[in-house]
Amino acid sequence: MKTLPTLAAAAMLAVALPALASDAKVARGKYLVNTSGCHDCHTPFKLGPNGPEPDMSRMLSGHPEALAMPPAPKLPEGPWLVVSAATNTAHAGPWGVSFTANLTPDAETGLGDWTLRDFMATIRTGRHLGRGRPVLPPMPIPVYNNFTDADLEAIYRYLRTVPAFKNKVPEPSAPPTAATTAAR
Repeated sequence: MKTLPTLAAAAMLAVALPALASDAKVARGKYLVNTSGCHDCHTPFKLGPNGPEPDMSRMLSGHPEALAMPPAPKLPEGPWLVVSAATNTAHAGPWGVSFTANLTPDAETGLGDWTLRDFMATIRTGRHLGRGRPVLPPMPIPVYNNFTDADLEAIYRYLRTVPAFKNKVPEPSAPPTAATTAAR
């Protein structure tokens, strides 16, 4: 009769272990997101008592859709290369204007319809969904290519757990042409 309790314990363990492994992946993903600078650009900044700070009520939602950006200011000659919005979600440089993506699991405007394969292909190739337009600066694709597949899976699993935030981020815009620049 000792086999019945042993079988019951084994069955409970078989159910509990995958959940524990999943929880560990999510925890690892949260750690990686929080220590790898994801909030620095994908969470819009607001003005806090000590200056700009991430607005965690819009955590990882990307560039606010209601914030239409004017043309980026022209930088003077010299070493300056990038202009960033006060929200730190829009960046202009020689590549044009890029807007940080909505990383929440919203199905219409975020990563809700993305698969793990889509997510990993985006990071590994530096292209949207692994096959579309280039992922633009300041996204540190060369740095994030150092993540292991297990790290990327953990990040993906964690991003599936954050609150979905409906926020349609604009498409990037190309840099001004020489003719457009001369007309300014």
